[in-house]
Amino acid sequence: MESFTDRAVNIIKSIPPGKVMTYGQIAKFSGQPRGSRQVVRILHSMSSKHQLPWHRVINAKGEIGLKNEEMYRVQKELLEEEGIEFIDRINLGVFLHHPEIDIY
Repeated sequence: MESFTDRAVNIIKSIPPGKVMTYGQIAKFSGQPRGSRQVVRILHSMSSKHQLPWHRVINAKGEIGLKNEEMYRVQKELLEEEGIEFIDRINLGVFLHHPEIDIY
């Protein structure tokens, strides 16, 4: 049986360029709807090891969740390079990725 972490890593890897997913959305599709903080932990500890497109994961408001000013700027630039548009936040109606995954 695949662990929550393995499922989350695979979902994050599947986010295509030009699309984003939320922490909560990844948690839900990984089998733990209340596991958003675990997704944050996975991104923090495993992005380099698994070459995760960490920049494509945002909060449920369509905002970059990083508080560090430099990393915020890096994430915003990476998303804009993929064609994702910002005003104050990302339009989730346009840029949210909806994976076709059987979560059960």
